[in-house]
Order: sequence, then structure tokens, then C-alpha cells
Amino acid sequence: MISVSSNSITRDTILKAVSNIVGRLKHIDSSVLSPDKGLWEYGIDIVDVVDIILAVEKKYSIVIPDEVPVYTIDDFVNYVALSFSK
Repeated sequence: MISVSSNSITRDTILKAVSNIVGRLKHIDSSVLSPDKGLWEYGIDIVDVVDIILAVEKKYSIVIPDEVPVYTIDDFVNYVALSFSK
């Protein structure tokens, strides 16, 4: 596990949280979500992505700019991890 911040937030913790957010919003069992699979492969459209972005921003008190590409769960995890490593 890679520690992301002094608050003990790890990549695994972020991955679980983002997977849970995606699963909750799309009614998908989060255990079947693959971090590197395209969100569209789960039937997630642009409106759903905006909802996911808002939920992740709220959970981590961050802002994900429009120009940040978020096509996979890993994209979200990487951005959150980067935000906490600053």
C-alpha cells in the first residue's frame, strides 16, 4: 500500500471509496468493478460521470477540473491521490 497523506489515506482506501460511490450511484456491486475498465463498459454515461465527480469531490473536499480525464475508476483514484500528495 502506498500512503497518500499523513491522514492514512491510501490508494486502496481511495479505490474502495470510489468503487463504492460508483456502485451506489449505478446500482452495481462494487466488488465486480474493475479499476482499469472504462466506465462506459458499465453503462455509465456523461451525466453519471458528473454525478460521480460531484460525489468524489464532496467526499474528499477537492475539485476535479473539467480538463482532468476521468474514464476509469483508476483515473479518479489517481487524481484523488495526487491531490493529497501535494
